[in-house]
Amino acid sequence: MQYRKFGKKYYVRMDRGEEIIATLKAFCEAERITLAEVKALGAVNDFTVGLFNTKEKKYHSNTFQFDAEIVSLWGTVTTMNGDVYLHIHMSAGDGEGHVYGGHLNRALVSATCEMIVEVSEGTVERKYSEEIGLNLFEFVD
Repeated sequence: MQYRKFGKKYYVRMDRGEEIIATLKAFCEAERITLAEVKALGAVNDFTVGLFNTKEKKYHSNTFQFDAEIVSLWGTVTTMNGDVYLHIHMSAGDGEGHVYGGHLNRALVSATCEMIVEVSEGTVERKYSEEIGLNLFEFVD
Protein backbone atom coordinates (compact mmCIF):
# COMPACT_ATOMS: atom_id res chain seq x y z
CA MET A 1 0.00 0.00 0.00
CA GLN A 2 1.08 3.52 -0.77
CA TYR A 3 -0.72 6.77 0.02
CA ARG A 4 -0.51 10.54 0.04
CA LYS A 5 -2.52 13.13 1.95
CA PHE A 6 -3.95 16.23 0.29
CA GLY A 7 -5.94 18.45 2.64
CA LYS A 8 -8.43 16.21 4.44
CA LYS A 9 -8.23 13.44 1.84
CA TYR A 10 -5.90 10.48 1.57
CA TYR A 11 -5.37 8.88 -1.82
CA VAL A 12 -4.51 5.24 -1.20
CA ARG A 13 -3.25 2.58 -3.60
CA MET A 14 -3.56 -1.01 -2.47
CA ASP A 15 -1.61 -3.57 -4.45
CA ARG A 16 -2.12 -7.11 -5.69
CA GLY A 17 -2.57 -9.60 -2.86
CA GLU A 18 -3.55 -7.05 -0.20
CA GLU A 19 -6.79 -7.64 1.65
CA ILE A 20 -8.90 -4.48 1.56
CA ILE A 21 -10.51 -4.54 5.02
CA ALA A 22 -7.35 -5.50 6.94
CA THR A 23 -5.22 -3.01 5.00
CA LEU A 24 -7.73 -0.19 5.47
CA LYS A 25 -8.04 -0.87 9.19
CA ALA A 26 -4.25 -0.90 9.67
CA PHE A 27 -3.99 2.32 7.64
CA CYS A 28 -6.65 4.07 9.78
CA GLU A 29 -4.95 2.92 12.98
CA ALA A 30 -1.53 4.11 11.78
CA GLU A 31 -2.89 7.52 10.71
CA ARG A 32 -5.16 7.79 13.77
CA ILE A 33 -8.26 8.18 11.60
CA THR A 34 -11.44 7.81 13.66
CA LEU A 35 -14.05 9.41 11.40
CA ALA A 36 -14.03 9.24 7.60
CA GLU A 37 -15.85 8.38 4.40
CA VAL A 38 -14.28 5.75 2.14
CA LYS A 39 -14.78 5.16 -1.59
CA ALA A 40 -12.83 3.04 -4.03
CA LEU A 41 -12.60 1.23 -7.33
CA GLY A 42 -10.25 -1.40 -8.67
CA ALA A 43 -10.13 -5.14 -9.20
CA VAL A 44 -10.47 -8.18 -6.93
CA ASN A 45 -10.44 -11.92 -7.46
CA ASP A 46 -11.61 -13.32 -4.12
CA PHE A 47 -14.23 -11.54 -2.02
CA THR A 48 -16.87 -12.20 0.61
CA VAL A 49 -19.95 -10.03 0.94
CA GLY A 50 -22.96 -10.49 3.12
CA LEU A 51 -26.53 -9.55 3.79
CA PHE A 52 -27.96 -8.86 7.25
CA ASN A 53 -31.16 -10.80 7.82
CA THR A 54 -33.24 -8.51 10.05
CA LYS A 55 -35.54 -11.30 11.28
CA GLU A 56 -32.69 -13.61 12.31
CA LYS A 57 -30.40 -10.69 13.32
CA LYS A 58 -27.40 -12.30 11.66
CA TYR A 59 -25.33 -12.05 8.49
CA HIS A 60 -25.38 -14.52 5.63
CA SER A 61 -22.26 -14.33 3.49
CA ASN A 62 -21.27 -15.42 0.01
CA THR A 63 -17.71 -15.87 -1.24
CA PHE A 64 -16.84 -15.30 -4.89
CA GLN A 65 -13.62 -16.30 -6.60
CA PHE A 66 -13.29 -14.86 -10.09
CA ASP A 67 -11.79 -11.77 -11.72
CA ALA A 68 -14.07 -8.87 -10.88
CA GLU A 69 -14.09 -5.10 -11.23
CA ILE A 70 -15.11 -3.11 -8.18
CA VAL A 71 -18.22 -1.31 -9.41
CA SER A 72 -18.71 0.50 -6.12
CA LEU A 73 -17.06 0.47 -2.73
CA TRP A 74 -18.34 2.92 -0.15
CA GLY A 75 -18.38 3.09 3.60
CA THR A 76 -17.60 4.77 6.87
CA VAL A 77 -14.83 4.76 9.44
CA THR A 78 -16.04 5.28 13.00
CA THR A 79 -15.06 3.85 16.39
CA MET A 80 -16.44 1.25 18.76
CA ASN A 81 -15.04 1.04 22.27
CA GLY A 82 -12.25 3.36 21.10
CA ASP A 83 -11.13 1.04 18.26
CA VAL A 84 -11.41 1.68 14.52
CA TYR A 85 -14.71 0.34 13.19
CA LEU A 86 -15.24 -0.10 9.45
CA HIS A 87 -18.63 -0.37 7.78
CA ILE A 88 -18.00 -1.00 4.08
CA HIS A 89 -20.22 -2.18 1.24
CA MET A 90 -18.92 -3.35 -2.13
CA SER A 91 -20.36 -4.37 -5.48
CA ALA A 92 -18.18 -6.16 -8.02
CA GLY A 93 -18.94 -7.23 -11.57
CA ASP A 94 -17.81 -10.17 -13.66
CA GLY A 95 -16.93 -10.24 -17.37
CA GLU A 96 -20.55 -10.80 -18.38
CA GLY A 97 -21.89 -7.78 -16.51
CA HIS A 98 -23.31 -9.64 -13.51
CA VAL A 99 -22.84 -7.72 -10.27
CA TYR A 100 -22.57 -9.20 -6.77
CA GLY A 101 -22.43 -7.17 -3.60
CA GLY A 102 -23.31 -6.46 -0.02
CA HIS A 103 -21.58 -5.80 3.28
CA LEU A 104 -17.86 -6.36 2.65
CA ASN A 105 -16.22 -8.97 4.89
CA ARG A 106 -13.01 -9.38 2.88
CA ALA A 107 -11.61 -8.84 -0.59
CA LEU A 108 -8.24 -9.64 -2.15
CA VAL A 109 -6.90 -7.11 -4.63
CA SER A 110 -6.05 -8.74 -7.97
CA ALA A 111 -4.57 -5.73 -9.77
CA THR A 112 -5.03 -2.51 -7.80
CA CYS A 113 -7.48 -0.74 -5.53
CA GLU A 114 -7.62 3.05 -5.74
CA MET A 115 -9.22 4.44 -2.60
CA ILE A 116 -10.05 7.89 -1.30
CA VAL A 117 -10.40 8.31 2.46
CA GLU A 118 -11.95 11.67 3.35
CA VAL A 119 -11.37 12.51 7.00
CA SER A 120 -13.85 14.50 9.11
CA GLU A 121 -13.21 16.12 12.45
CA GLY A 122 -14.87 14.56 15.46
CA THR A 123 -15.83 11.09 16.57
CA VAL A 124 -18.85 8.91 16.00
CA GLU A 125 -18.93 5.91 18.29
CA ARG A 126 -20.83 2.66 17.61
CA LYS A 127 -23.13 0.94 20.08
CA TYR A 128 -24.81 -2.43 19.75
CA SER A 129 -28.61 -2.27 19.43
CA GLU A 130 -30.40 -5.28 20.90
CA GLU A 131 -33.55 -4.28 19.00
CA ILE A 132 -31.90 -4.14 15.56
CA GLY A 133 -28.99 -6.53 16.10
CA LEU A 134 -26.37 -4.18 14.63
CA ASN A 135 -23.74 -1.71 15.84
CA LEU A 136 -25.38 1.65 15.18
CA PHE A 137 -24.09 5.25 15.19
CA GLU A 138 -24.08 6.59 18.76
CA PHE A 139 -23.82 10.37 18.85
CA VAL A 140 -22.16 11.40 22.09
CA ASP A 141 -21.99 15.09 23.01
